[in-house]
Amino acid sequence: MCVCHNTGYYAVRSLGVCIPSGAHVSSSYNVHQSITTLINHKDRPKKSERTLAAIHRVGQAVSVAVGRFVTVGEAIASENQELKDEMGQACFEARRAGDAIAQLTDVGSAMQPQTDGRVTVFSDRTGMVKAARLLLSSVTKVLVLADRIVIKQIITSRNKVLVTLDKLERVSTFQEFVQIFSQFGNEMVEFAHLTGDRQNDLKDEKKKARMAAARAVLEKCTMMLLTASKTCLRHPDCESARINKDAVFHRMRCALEQVIEIVTEARSCGENKVFPTSIYNTIKDFKCSVECLRENLHSSTPQIVAAELEALVERTEDFTDSPYTSHEQRQAILGLCQLARQDTQQLVHAWIQAQQSVLAKEGTEELEVAILKTCQSISDLRRELHKVAVGRASDLLKAHAEHLPLRALKAAGAEGNLEAVAEYSRTLTEQKEQLVETCRLLCHVSGTEPLEITCIHAEETFHVIGPQIISAAQTLALHPSSKIAKENLEVFCEAWDSQLCDMALLLKEINDVFEGRRGDKRPYLSLPRPGKHSANLKTAKAVKLDAEEQTSMAKLGLELRLLSSDVDSEVEKWEEQEHDIVRQSQSLASMAYNMYLFTRGEGLLKTTLDLFHQAEVLSEEGLQLCSSLRKFSSQLVDEEKSVVITEMEKLVALCQQLQMGAKTPVQGKTATFQKVDSNIQTTRNIMTVVFSLLPVCNKLIKKYKSERTSLSSLQDWGDRQDASTPVKEEGALSSKNTNGFGVKSLEQHMAGLNLLESK
Repeated sequence: MCVCHNTGYYAVRSLGVCIPSGAHVSSSYNVHQSITTLINHKDRPKKSERTLAAIHRVGQAVSVAVGRFVTVGEAIASENQELKDEMGQACFEARRAGDAIAQLTDVGSAMQPQTDGRVTVFSDRTGMVKAARLLLSSVTKVLVLADRIVIKQIITSRNKVLVTLDKLERVSTFQEFVQIFSQFGNEMVEFAHLTGDRQNDLKDEKKKARMAAARAVLEKCTMMLLTASKTCLRHPDCESARINKDAVFHRMRCALEQVIEIVTEARSCGENKVFPTSIYNTIKDFKCSVECLRENLHSSTPQIVAAELEALVERTEDFTDSPYTSHEQRQAILGLCQLARQDTQQLVHAWIQAQQSVLAKEGTEELEVAILKTCQSISDLRRELHKVAVGRASDLLKAHAEHLPLRALKAAGAEGNLEAVAEYSRTLTEQKEQLVETCRLLCHVSGTEPLEITCIHAEETFHVIGPQIISAAQTLALHPSSKIAKENLEVFCEAWDSQLCDMALLLKEINDVFEGRRGDKRPYLSLPRPGKHSANLKTAKAVKLDAEEQTSMAKLGLELRLLSSDVDSEVEKWEEQEHDIVRQSQSLASMAYNMYLFTRGEGLLKTTLDLFHQAEVLSEEGLQLCSSLRKFSSQLVDEEKSVVITEMEKLVALCQQLQMGAKTPVQGKTATFQKVDSNIQTTRNIMTVVFSLLPVCNKLIKKYKSERTSLSSLQDWGDRQDASTPVKEEGALSSKNTNGFGVKSLEQHMAGLNLLESK
């Protein structure tokens, strides 16, 4: 295997840079922090032996990491002749910089005289700065060159797939098809691994979501292409079979092009299609304009704010104009839109008054009340729209749980009943239109850009697969005895069912984001909360961390990020994913991740007030977790109960400490920063306790479940054995392992190609 097969810059991870996962980020941070420490060390007259030893270890660690990095870079260079010279030069410079850092940090022991004439980091700080700059530039160059190699690999792999795809489309015999499809399968496996690695390394969440969508299309279409082609070969004069096959080939080519656009950051005609702005983003922009008036009365104009509101109201027409929206829902949305208009008019009035009398306290307070009322009415509108979209999606998923139209189409096709196929096709088309429109509404309220992209992908998938199922059913109705036509219809129906399952997961993600249980998109993290400012409109000033403060918080923030990842990994091991302990731990991990993003100047926590509010919410969720732990411990024996109670009491104390710390008022920049530091440290300690508790609780739950099972009667055991006889699973395309585009299922179909009936 080629050294760079797992993607170039993906392969040069040995230095631990540019990697999003927790461990690699930590490694990257350590290298960066090590060099920063060497450059910024305090030049004290006396250096203890401990200080000298630490500097020596840091330098050696950097040198070793650079050595590993360069070794991989040189191996990549040897296998890519067109970039060999450039890569070789960059690796040479990186190695030279690493050696220079090692030499400058070879400071010896504290007993060694400092006047022995050797050049060290203490006597040549300029040399250390030069070496660090050389290392940075050379490593960057290696990564850029390796990235070019990755892109070239993916493009080359795509081109091979396209050539074979063209051959597959033109085959006329089964023997030729089997031979070429075997080659195609191998090429798709290679493309799957290359693009899977690339997807994992993408940092842009929108690109990652688009890549995932394109790869999902390729995975499902690979199986559809197989059966659609087989059907067309068996029934070459069947128009519906040809339409069915052509649609699959077209969709695969579009997905392949989308992958290349993402990888090369190209903008083709298809990419130029502009999707309508979602209501969520319009609301976010509007609220931002309104809330910015607190800091600057001239940050916007009444005309701009009014135009933003009208654009928002216009977006709601997708809901109110829908024939599937009930009269009550339509009236509720229209009423909230009208209320938002009225509140915005009052805001504009208070805004103009405040501009005319800046020093008048009454004018400022009136503006604050108007801001709060406007934001509240907009939030109520968003909540209603979310309720409508999610409610409709839930109802549709329940209605489709029995798959009645699909069953009817299969039965009618197998009977050769073209009239029944036409009738049930109309039913399926109507359901398709409902699902497409529902996906469009979910996109409006999804809450994050990656989820918007997933909604668009779901909409497109239903839009395409619906007609494909109908054409497959028509083919079967024309050839009811054809096993291949029946198999083809089954594959397309499975794809429809799979997309319904994906939609259910998507719905859960959207709900989690709306309720603040996942990621960094928490809806209640806006500025001052409605209903809490009537008594005192003058709150503490909301400030952001500056660059120096962010740097100081970097290490603590990173520890918080790693702990939140550890907690997420630990809860995934639980069999009972709906357990209160799991749900509350996931919520804590999400909020801790928000606080980590704040230390980087990212996410929705924009100011210190946002952070302190998040800390309060986190402490409340932590106390809820303590309540669940107490309930759980009541079922344990003394020794086990003692272990859980001891850790739970630590958690209670930390949550109370965080709650008090978040509510304590402070004045001044220094005190505010100290409060931020204290809140994040306490949150880190909370996550440490949660991480230690999760495996203990999981182990005890499994133990008690096992003991209950062992106490069952032998008869019950025998009955369960009969009931749990392994059943062959249908549909080997697992949503949790898409890296191979369903290769196992593909291979099973390949093995059966020589058994095709000749009828």
